[in-house]
Amino acid sequence: MAADVTIRPLEPADTAGADALAWSALQVHVPDEMRPEEAGRAARGRARIAHVQATDPEGCWAAEEDGELVGVALSLVREDVWGLSLLAVAPGRQGRGIGGAVLAPALAYGDRRRGRIILSSTDPRAMRRYFRAGLRIKPCVAAAGALNRSRLPAGLRARPGDAAQDAARIDAVSRQVRGAAHGPDIAALTAGGDALLVLGDRGFAVHRDGSPVLLAARDRDAAADLLRSCFAAAAPGASVHVDFISEGNDWAVAVALDLGLSLSPDGPVFVGGETGPFAPYLPSGAYL
Repeated sequence: MAADVTIRPLEPADTAGADALAWSALQVHVPDEMRPEEAGRAARGRARIAHVQATDPEGCWAAEEDGELVGVALSLVREDVWGLSLLAVAPGRQGRGIGGAVLAPALAYGDRRRGRIILSSTDPRAMRRYFRAGLRIKPCVAAAGALNRSRLPAGLRARPGDAAQDAARIDAVSRQVRGAAHGPDIAALTAGGDALLVLGDRGFAVHRDGSPVLLAARDRDAAADLLRSCFAAAAPGASVHVDFISEGNDWAVAVALDLGLSLSPDGPVFVGGETGPFAPYLPSGAYL
């Protein structure tokens, strides 16, 4: 890494710049048909960065060169389980060691935590870093495509939820599947316009225009109902996608294929320590 690159804590004033940097670096991994409308994307991205920086300032770091933000790493801890929310290096600055340098203090924030989680892109450099951090790899697939609504069953049981009123049941399910509650992150998602569904004490899902952002359940039947309920909320003719379908979540593959979606390789999940069974579970890219 160049000597004039400084690694420092991320500050609230960095929010807009960190979001612009992250999108410029990571949009290459987003298919054209799934690219969000820019104003909404930027608002959600800034809110996500501000939320994690507020809850976990010790886990959020910036790389700066000549007064310009060139790298960012966000990490969080929920009930002693650490997760990497974001790692990005500005295009044109990659391959110079900046990513590893800004990641190092974020990884240190996870030292001695009982669990660690990273959802990776397909970037070979990122996967190498995460594996060398001592984490186990869980290969994943994704599903995407135009939804065949005629195959949605009648009688779906999930109902709209409330992040505050349903917090206890949501946190209990999160603890079962990943070893830690999501806590304030559910309210952060719904504040950004995502919709919450709950199925009694059996599970919950958060979706954006019918595509699941986060889903956790106590059993596969509940998980399948929640995923179909997410899809049912999509606009007629819309395409939907499901990311980070890891081992043990074949129920999600079955639902996706039944409704006309196609499978493709996805970036892997990396875990370490105690992170629960990771099933039935579709983790959040932002909040793990």
